[in-house]
Amino acid sequence: MKSAAADRLFARSAAVASCVGFVLIGMLQSLYGPAIPGLRHEFDLPPSAAALGLSMHFAGGVAGVLAFNAIHSRISNRALLAWSYGLMAAGAAGFALAPNWPLALAAALLGGLGFGGLDYGLNQLFAVGFGNRSTAMLNVLNAHFGIGAVLGPAVVAWLGPDDYPYAFGACAVLAAALALAGSSGVRTRVSDDPPADTGSGGALGLSRVLVGFLVLYILNVAVETSVGGWEPTHLETVGYTATVAASATSVYWLMMTAGRFLVVPVTLRYSPERILTVCAAGMTVCLLLTLVKGVAPVAYAGVGLFIAPVFPTGFAWLTRALPQAERAGAWVIAASNVGGVAAPPLLGVGIEASGIHAVPWLLTALSGASLLATLRLIRLTRRSAS
Repeated sequence: MKSAAADRLFARSAAVASCVGFVLIGMLQSLYGPAIPGLRHEFDLPPSAAALGLSMHFAGGVAGVLAFNAIHSRISNRALLAWSYGLMAAGAAGFALAPNWPLALAAALLGGLGFGGLDYGLNQLFAVGFGNRSTAMLNVLNAHFGIGAVLGPAVVAWLGPDDYPYAFGACAVLAAALALAGSSGVRTRVSDDPPADTGSGGALGLSRVLVGFLVLYILNVAVETSVGGWEPTHLETVGYTATVAASATSVYWLMMTAGRFLVVPVTLRYSPERILTVCAAGMTVCLLLTLVKGVAPVAYAGVGLFIAPVFPTGFAWLTRALPQAERAGAWVIAASNVGGVAAPPLLGVGIEASGIHAVPWLLTALSGASLLATLRLIRLTRRSAS
């Protein structure tokens, strides 16, 4: 049972600083792709090597989630946030100033550790820190990630790819400022209550529910990243210009940001289970509509709108369904990162076998599986609660 103190976990200033922190991690993650031309020029790299920066960032992110989860019980919430911001500051500064590519990759890994710690830490704290408003606040928090993801490429476009160090340097300065002040106003602990004893039967139920959440997150992030990666190619193949295809993909990401703000009042009236069911059904229908050339760009935007609430709303549901499983949040965030890395190339194998026109069918299959996983998870959580 959640204590009354949990509702006061964040002061208003700390909640605002946390949203700024999510703008920061969204921006930092989105800088690596647009910086590739500058990285190739600076370090004389082939395209595949230049893309390793983002891979190292994601690898650090997975390690950061698991590492900070492992030590969270031994350090305060403030220390977790301060260390995460500090690692991001060091990583971003190191990437901006690295004299050679191996050191740049090491810096990307270091920054990724901080990224993972903050992603885990703030999602976990927002899930329990606002009482009945936690689902709404998780959507607000993650919407700010989208704002940063839109800002990052815009900054590199404004500066020029060769001046990417200035963009990473700005991230380092902001992260350092948040390391010093961003954790003030956050309670040291979420709750002093001991975890519930579930017994052997409860442990079995927990494992099934947790696996259900892992499958749900892997499938949804697979759809999210695959749409972003393959939408422009599909639209160009069916006859749209490269400019229209790129613009439509930008709209997809913008709709993901807007959707998280728009769902906030909905979360105050409806349960996470109902919201996720509607989202899974909606994105499946929209993906089927991408088969129709005339509405494909709009349909992809609809996918962004429906998939937007899934990650934060699902996290609130997870925290409510498994309050005694302290590490559940870390495992689903780590799984989502793995799904985001693995899904686009695996989808590429299917496209090589079936052709680019199969993109909507492959994505619809993933989304349909996500809908089935959601319905299955509803049954599992109701059974474990009874």
